[in-house]
Amino acid sequence: MSAQTSVESPALASNGWLKTYYYLRFAVSAAWVLAAFTVAKTVVPLAAAMLVAYPLWDALANYVDAQRSSGLGRNRTQLLNFVVSIITAIAVAVALGHSMNAVLSVYGVWAAISGAFQLLTAVRRWKTNGAQWAMILSGAQSALAGLFFVKMAGGTETIGIANVAPYAAFGAFYFLVSAVWLSVGDFLRKSPQAMR
Repeated sequence: MSAQTSVESPALASNGWLKTYYYLRFAVSAAWVLAAFTVAKTVVPLAAAMLVAYPLWDALANYVDAQRSSGLGRNRTQLLNFVVSIITAIAVAVALGHSMNAVLSVYGVWAAISGAFQLLTAVRRWKTNGAQWAMILSGAQSALAGLFFVKMAGGTETIGIANVAPYAAFGAFYFLVSAVWLSVGDFLRKSPQAMR
């Protein structure tokens, strides 16, 4: 094994986990969006369960990712995202007893805060993993979407799970872009070594 390969291997191993993580997050989000636009639009109990489950899934994903990257103690933005997402799931469950406008308000606050934490996590990872521009864009867009949700929740429009689904769809898109970008980058790095 060359010295160059041994130096690059930790980053490549880290990218290997990130690729798996991003592909998994894309798959789960895409499935959630598909269900939100189809069966959950007419099955209210399912929509309610999905609205609580989405931030819980985000909390679990941040926890697992942080554990694979030296733990929550070394990844403060993900620790905070984990905590905020747990609180959000509880708040959504409570808000469901009031109105969908209240649920959308909770989602709006969560999207803004978690988007900021996601952006900061991506900036931190840029030096070690690269290919984080999509996650930075995703975090920024999430924060903007949150403000839009809060504004919409204060209006008179009828709110349903389909109003949240585009937000999740954009998240799925950015996770897919990040996974593909890392995959292509790793392939290009490995190709010259394979030709030697």
